[in-house]
Amino acid sequence: MSNIDIIFLQKVSGILEDARKNVKTAVNLSMVYSYYEIGRIIVEEEQNGHEKADYGKYILKELSQYLTEHFGKGFSVTNLKQMRQFYIVYSKDQISQTLSDQFPELPQNHSGRQFYLSWSHYLQLMRIENIDERHFYEIEAVQNDWSLTELKRQFNSALYERLALSKDKDKVFELAQKGQVIENPQDLVKDPYVLEFLGLDELPEYSETELESRIIDQLQKFLLELGKGFTFVGRQVRFTFEEEHFRVDLVFYNRLLRCFVLFDLKIGELKHQDIGQMQMYVNYYVCELL
Repeated sequence: MSNIDIIFLQKVSGILEDARKNVKTAVNLSMVYSYYEIGRIIVEEEQNGHEKADYGKYILKELSQYLTEHFGKGFSVTNLKQMRQFYIVYSKDQISQTLSDQFPELPQNHSGRQFYLSWSHYLQLMRIENIDERHFYEIEAVQNDWSLTELKRQFNSALYERLALSKDKDKVFELAQKGQVIENPQDLVKDPYVLEFLGLDELPEYSETELESRIIDQLQKFLLELGKGFTFVGRQVRFTFEEEHFRVDLVFYNRLLRCFVLFDLKIGELKHQDIGQMQMYVNYYVCELL
């Protein structure tokens, strides 16, 4: 231990001790804050070394051994590198202010940083090189309380790119700062939808009934894919118009738009009669139910 300043080791240990004291009230946030601070101290210690590359490798190895001995698993060299990278990425990131305006009740650490997600979320977010894209997913994950699985799914389905395609540069920047901004009904509807979570096998063709059944089986994920404010009303919802009976495949209600959203599932190319049929459904809901 003679080659490493004992004060440096004690500083890191102190951070972990403080985090463990607060574990009952804020487990995830305490660990995120502590990892951020560990990353900061590692970077500062590396910057004090004369041969930065070699010295950096050396202190990570010895720090890993020391922390593992005193705190158990979870402090491998790889994990310490991730903490260092976490600090490097987020010490320069101004998204904290944007989120703190929206969530002022959440605590911050002594360096003024505020974090809102679990360590696992940030490990995923750190991999996003485009800072505007990273901001977007961070805001959406906080606002919509996304699990890590949901964050990965939305990222892998290119949600940011899909929403950004129809917006100009100013709108893309706003998207990165505020998440998805709802200005008109079209902003609540994604185009296209990505339904990989339905688990459909790669077959030559599917029936509309099978697609409908798969959507119902995965309804929670489908609601998340639809966007904000959607609730499920019913399947094969029947109504009578001019003494004829009709059924809408799927009916949802959007509490933000305060309107029904109808789905008439079709396999293959959309035809004029399909559009006419859907327009009749819409006219009925507008005239009879609203």
